[in-house]
Amino acid sequence: MTQQTIVTAAILAIGDELLSGRTKDKNIGHLAELLTLSGIDLKEVRIVPDDEEEIVAALNALRARYDYVFTSGGIGPTHDDITADAVSKAFGVPCIYEEEAMTLLAAMYERRGMEFTAARQRMARMPEGARHIPNPVSTAPGFTIGNVYVMAGVPQVFQAMVDAVLPTLKSGARVLSRSVTSPYGEGDIGGPLGEVQKRHPETSIGSYPKFDGKFFSTELVVRARDEAVLAAAEADVVAMIETIKAAKVTP
Repeated sequence: MTQQTIVTAAILAIGDELLSGRTKDKNIGHLAELLTLSGIDLKEVRIVPDDEEEIVAALNALRARYDYVFTSGGIGPTHDDITADAVSKAFGVPCIYEEEAMTLLAAMYERRGMEFTAARQRMARMPEGARHIPNPVSTAPGFTIGNVYVMAGVPQVFQAMVDAVLPTLKSGARVLSRSVTSPYGEGDIGGPLGEVQKRHPETSIGSYPKFDGKFFSTELVVRARDEAVLAAAEADVVAMIETIKAAKVTP
């Protein structure tokens, strides 16, 4: 099998409201699905509070380990929106009122007949040398620096920023998957399935139990980057189920 490129990513979700449960995150699942479709492996997700040191530590750990890091939250106009400060500190550069962002926001508020207050000007702050991530929803840009992409926490804005970012990223070999339904619960298939996984180390086999109110069953999802490898593991899973079935009907 030819060597395939693997591209990795992490998500850093920022905000006290996520940790308290006050806000239910909608961004992680959305981005995870799009990354998978793009051939980028999401390897880790962290959620941190609105605390500069916590953000800096998490960001530095993640950006050193993965090809891409995507953050959500903390780039609004209020005092606890400190993501721009934290990212600047992580990269060791000043956090500035970026000229182009100031111009975009000033023009937007003028069109709306609203004052461009000091609080609103905070949304133009970003690390020196950062590049904009456009925001077609509410104008205030996100930004990218190094391998880090900093985006809003509001789902509609986050999704629009993701749509702008994804086409600019390198992608790796896409993960292929096949589903096989087992009429047996995990207690019946656990041991044999472990043996199947050992025989197919280049695959990942997930086991997802279901209960319809009367009976247990299991959805088995086989994942691999090579079609032949995937097909061989899938056939082995099907054979495992048939072997269990035969054993259960034998007197």
